[in-house]
Amino acid sequence: MTLELPLSKSNLWQPRRQLSERIELAVKAIFALFALVSIATTIGIVLTLIFETIEFFQSVPLWKFLTDTQWTPLFANAQFGIFVLISATFLTSVIAIAIALPLGLLAAICLSEYASPQVRKWLKPGLEILAGVPTVVYGYFALLFVTPLLQSFIPGLQGFNALSAGLVLGISITPLVASLSEDAIYAVPRSLREGAYALGATKRETILAVVLPAALSGIVASLILAISRAIGETMIVTIAAGQNPRLGLNPFVPVMTMTAFIVQVSLGDTPAGSLAYKTIFAVGMTLFLITLTLNIFSFWFVRRFREKYE
Repeated sequence: MTLELPLSKSNLWQPRRQLSERIELAVKAIFALFALVSIATTIGIVLTLIFETIEFFQSVPLWKFLTDTQWTPLFANAQFGIFVLISATFLTSVIAIAIALPLGLLAAICLSEYASPQVRKWLKPGLEILAGVPTVVYGYFALLFVTPLLQSFIPGLQGFNALSAGLVLGISITPLVASLSEDAIYAVPRSLREGAYALGATKRETILAVVLPAALSGIVASLILAISRAIGETMIVTIAAGQNPRLGLNPFVPVMTMTAFIVQVSLGDTPAGSLAYKTIFAVGMTLFLITLTLNIFSFWFVRRFREKYE
């Protein structure tokens, strides 16, 4: 005769605990795989740019790339002055930031400090709808509506120009500035506002002297991200700004940005492996270095001012 011992509670939960641990390990492995895929993709992009750029500079001296005043890589007498494209990219980006910064910051202040929760609930998603509009739509909006409108006020404004492209580019990045800045302002502790009110400050004085300085790191981060987005924008400047590489800061004439040149060469007319084809990698590396510098500055600025106010 055998006696059956009753199962303890720990014995009952042992298989379930083991199953739970296995599931957790599987989930961690899947998440780690996704992280590695993103890291590997980034490394692959950077290595591709580096190798192709090295091949480009084996044919074109670096000093010539940095000092030439013309950009004609597709001509018989090829010249590779990258600052021609940088000046156009800088011009459209400055115009865009001049539009997006005041509009986005004022919208963020309105949503965070003046709008009621019900109004904020509807206005913020409505503002962010602009971020979902395809950039090709913005490009044709600039070409077919904004440019004719500006031509009625600015005589001599050409059909393709940096001004209309920059204005519409600023409208397209305004939701980015507004949304991120509003999050930063909204995150400022209520105690700081109440302390300013207790000292006799008005709402305007509290916003300017207390809230905005406390949210400065987030506002600057949103601005840097918006600048990076403006520099890397493709369709708006390709459609509205034209494809005429020229060195200068005249917003009333056609210009060619770095992204517009990449689009032009990538259309398929340039033979793969040729020197003209390799220029897109040199331009892409230049664009990558500019945005990387902006992101590093943003990271440093956010950390420094966050520690200061903490």
